[in-house]
Amino acid sequence: MITLKSPREIREMERSGAILAGMHLGLRKIIKPGISSWEIEKFARKFFKEHDAIPEQIGFEGYKYATCVSVNDEICHGFPRKDLILKDGDLVKVDTVVNYHGAMSDSCWSYAVGKVTPEIERLMKVTKEALYLGIDQAQVGNRIGDIGAAIQHYTEEVNDYGDVREFIGHGIGPTMHESPNVPHYGQAGKGLRLRPGMTITIEPMINTGTWKAVMDDPNGWTARTADGGFSCQYEHTLVITTAGPKILTSQDPEQDKKYLLD
Repeated sequence: MITLKSPREIREMERSGAILAGMHLGLRKIIKPGISSWEIEKFARKFFKEHDAIPEQIGFEGYKYATCVSVNDEICHGFPRKDLILKDGDLVKVDTVVNYHGAMSDSCWSYAVGKVTPEIERLMKVTKEALYLGIDQAQVGNRIGDIGAAIQHYTEEVNDYGDVREFIGHGIGPTMHESPNVPHYGQAGKGLRLRPGMTITIEPMINTGTWKAVMDDPNGWTARTADGGFSCQYEHTLVITTAGPKILTSQDPEQDKKYLLD
């Protein structure tokens, strides 16, 4: 079922999103060569506790962690691990969901560890640009397919990357995953029409090679690129309004000025 949020609910989700964005901003200071990916998990748990928020992923379908920490060829749902030491040149994706007094927010961000190759720099740049191209299509009266078509065209046709099909965006609030599904591929003019008050995530996962994923990790969760190439992801939670899409998980008020609630 799709729920249209009231102004009060949207403001509560904005508060939740600000906590999540703050956690991501804090990670910029700690992610560096030599730390374990478990340090990311510890930081997130501590940050959320200090801000009276709940890491909603813990316990979701048996998942045990506050964060997903996916490295290099891991597309998503990587476990934070004490024995995984980050090294210079790694590409790390950190995804988490915050529950602040019942209001949900969901955001993934990618981080370069130390000095990365030009290949990874370009992948990160294109993936973030694709996210915002998708957000720009999240207009009242547009359709879900308009979001996916914009992302797919830019990543696959313009930049010759792989646009992951197996994992997609979704509605959010008051639960973590709700209707509608929000694919990052598709056909313009097709799919559900967007309405004011809808809250969704847009979260493209873009690979240097094939779009195909493999799910053969013994943990039963982690997805990797089928060809071993790098994968990158950026994700925002946003609300559809008559004044355009408004990002609820912004980390940069200056850059995102036109996307912020008044």
